[in-house]
Amino acid sequence: MPESRIAMNVRKPNPTTSVIDIEGEVNAGGELILMGAYNEAVSDGASAVVLNFGGLEYMNSGGIGLLVTLLIRAQRQGQRLLAFGLNDHYRQIFELTRLDEAIRIFDGEASALGDVP
Repeated sequence: MPESRIAMNVRKPNPTTSVIDIEGEVNAGGELILMGAYNEAVSDGASAVVLNFGGLEYMNSGGIGLLVTLLIRAQRQGQRLLAFGLNDHYRQIFELTRLDEAIRIFDGEASALGDVP
């Protein structure tokens, strides 16, 4: 499995939502880090998880696969996934893979948080 230069920070801006700040490269090698951040994000019952891609440097097909796995996990738990901070290139990849139909994409954190009840 390829190594991953990735760091994730989990924040709790309100009682129902967690934000995962993603820094670095998202590829298959980051599975344990991403799933660990997700587990931390939902450990206190968050109904929505917002992925902040503002610090994303690189994501490959393995990283897209991890996001699909994360999406399935969140849906099974009845949680929503939202995202912001994607540059034009990665927004296009989300559209091509149709991830944007399952993970709502926002221009910024405030608009993403405003979509969570």
